[in-house]
This record gives sequence, C-alpha cells and structure tokens, in this order.
Amino acid sequence: MNHSISVLPELLAPAGGREQLEAAITYGADAVYMGGRALSLRAQCEGFDNEALASAVLYAHAAGVKVYYCLNALPYDKHLNAVCAQLERLPALGVDGLIAADPGVIYLARRYCPEVELHLSTQAHSVNAAAVSFWQEQGAKRINVARELSQVAMRRLIRAFPAMEFEIFVHGAQCLALSGHCLLSAWVNKRPANQGLCTQPCRFHYKGVQLTVAEERRGEEPFWDVQQGDDFSGIWAPTDLCLVRAMPWLARSGAAALKLEGRTKSGSYVAQIVDVYRTALLAQGQRLGLAPRHGAATAVCQPSGDACVAELMHTASRPLSSGFFFPQRRTENKVPEAARPVVARLDAPAGEGWQVQVRGLWDAKRDAALLLPGMRRPVLRAGSYSLENHRGEKVDVLHSGTRGTLYWQGEGLASGLYIRA
Repeated sequence: MNHSISVLPELLAPAGGREQLEAAITYGADAVYMGGRALSLRAQCEGFDNEALASAVLYAHAAGVKVYYCLNALPYDKHLNAVCAQLERLPALGVDGLIAADPGVIYLARRYCPEVELHLSTQAHSVNAAAVSFWQEQGAKRINVARELSQVAMRRLIRAFPAMEFEIFVHGAQCLALSGHCLLSAWVNKRPANQGLCTQPCRFHYKGVQLTVAEERRGEEPFWDVQQGDDFSGIWAPTDLCLVRAMPWLARSGAAALKLEGRTKSGSYVAQIVDVYRTALLAQGQRLGLAPRHGAATAVCQPSGDACVAELMHTASRPLSSGFFFPQRRTENKVPEAARPVVARLDAPAGEGWQVQVRGLWDAKRDAALLLPGMRRPVLRAGSYSLENHRGEKVDVLHSGTRGTLYWQGEGLASGLYIRA
C-alpha cells in the first residue's frame, strides 16, 4: 500500500434526480454523478436538463460537494449533434468532471470542453496497464476500473500509475455482460442498454426452469444453480455487489474514489447506502489517521462489517456478494426478516410537528426508526409518537403517496431525513 496517503478516497454517490441529490449530500457524499434525460446510460431516471443541472451544481458546490456529469452512452451518428451541443454547455454549467466511455465522445470533449476533467466510465472496461496508458495519453484524469478485476489487479494498477486517479465501484448492480456491454434488452425489447434504455431482462423472473449444472473439475461445487420458485425464477440475475467488508483495504488503497451505483434508485436507497459507506469510511479514517475529502473529521461510531451489511440489507432486493474482488467470493445470502422499508421523508416543521411525505404504509402501532447520518437510528416507540393525515385528523395509518404530520418529542428531526418502520 501507498504509505504516503493522507486523505480518504472520495465517496461518490448517484443522483438520478433532485431528491437523490439532496439525500446523497445530507448523508455524507463527497461527490455526486448525474446525467441528463438523454445521452447517459440511465435514460429512465429523472435526470438533470440544463437549468436543473445548473441549479444542482450550485446546490452541491454550496455544500462542498463535487458534481460529475455523465455522457457515457455509446451514441450513433444521429446523436452526435446533440453530443456536441451538450459538451459545449458543460464549462458554463460548472461541472467538475465529465464521465464518458465512447472514444468518439472523448474525442469531441477534447474539442468542445477541454477544460472539464475527463473521467473514464466503467463502460470503457479498463482492465490492464496498456489501456490505462492509452487513456492517460488521451487526457483522462480518472479511470473507473472494471468490476471484473480482483483486489490484487486493482492494487497493481493503482501502484503502477501514481499520476492517474482510479475509481472503484463498491456497491450496486452487477451486469451479466462485461461492464454493461449487453445486447439482451435491445434484442428482446428493442431498448438498447448502451443507449441508456436497458429494461434489465436478465433480472426478470421466468417460469418453468429448474436446473443445476456441475462442471467436472469443480467436484461438488455447483457451476450454475437455477431453482424454480413458487411461480417464477431468476435465471440470469447475478448478486449485487457489496464491498463494505473490504473498507479497511479500500480506505488505504490509494484509490481516488469509491463509487456507489444506483441512478435509477430512490432517494431513500441513496440515503441508506451513502450513510453506511460514509460511516464505514470515516471509521477507517479515524483508525488510520486519514482526513475526509470534505467536512470535519467528526467522531463516528465504529461499525462492524456485520452491522454494515445488516443495515444495507434494508435496501437489498437480491443477495449481496463481493463479486470478483476477493479470491473466494463471499455472498450475504438473503434479506433478513427484520428488514424494514422506508415509510416517510421529513419535509418541513409544522407547528409542533413535522410534515412528512409518506412513501409506504405507516402504521403508528409499530416502532419506527429515524435515519440519522452516522448510522444513528433513534427509535420512535409505538405510543411515543402520533400521526395526522393531510386534513389534520389523528390517524393510526398513513398511506403511501400521501402527506401527513408527525408528532414526536425526540431530537434530531431535520428536513430531508428518512424514517423506517
């Protein structure tokens, strides 16, 4: 490891829309990445067009948070006029970096916005030193290393190129194809993944399949195991990536950034994963004497790997695993029965209470937990708080999609925080 490291890696969070942006900043991201409604690989998310992007940059910069703009689709000729127009706007919008993958987009970026830092997307699938040298010559400041690389391979690249910044994906969806280079959605639904339109058919559940395949040299270890559920099965869907247990290594790896996947996810998802990784990262920083990228080096709890994974399981829809990172893959097999969904987002004070945006069925007869940054989870005991609906009537249940008011005498309530129950 590089013993001259003095600061922690940047924690880079997804911002698919305004709420996700605010959640990422509230819960401790050092930087966010976002795209427009076209030309990025997440065309389904809310996105940020030019006026919204300018507002987002101002909001983030006021909090000391950097903004990287994604133009990481692989465009055809018919898209190039729009690509050039957007690249030309970026310097005035104040973004801190451009994330791209296509050589044509990178060529045009050097012409239309050479002053904007170039960050190479995971779509470029950088897996070796020759590729890093090539992109360094093309002006790349940062490279996202492919998720197919091991811990050892990542370390070699980081050590071999001290002038290059490296970014490591640490949490989120893993694609069955090489870093997203998949044609399944285009073939099945005429929605090409590399244009940002992936319908994720690999994650659909299919009926009538039960298959276990063994390979001669593996002995008893199954090579591929598809089990029929009650009605349907996930045939191709892999586990989601989770490297929070590797934080002791990641914190001192020399990587410039640890990246969280999820631009199509909700604000509550972003809040929870940012909170866990930020807390785990700061805890390692305290142990190693490394400063955070922004914000004060305040004392935080020292969560165990088990505690971090348990917290992340509240957001999980699939098993979590270490992917290719460790020699022996570790899988966190299933979501625990105790996992609770987010039911509300705090909006603004309302007299002696707080207005809430209700995101799930909230039954006041159940305990709830306030999600405070630093993995602090003060409990709202059933009977210690009350709810009112939008008409000001006291109720036991608030329904998803409505607004209401929370009355609770505890501390820590603030705009933009989430409640789980």
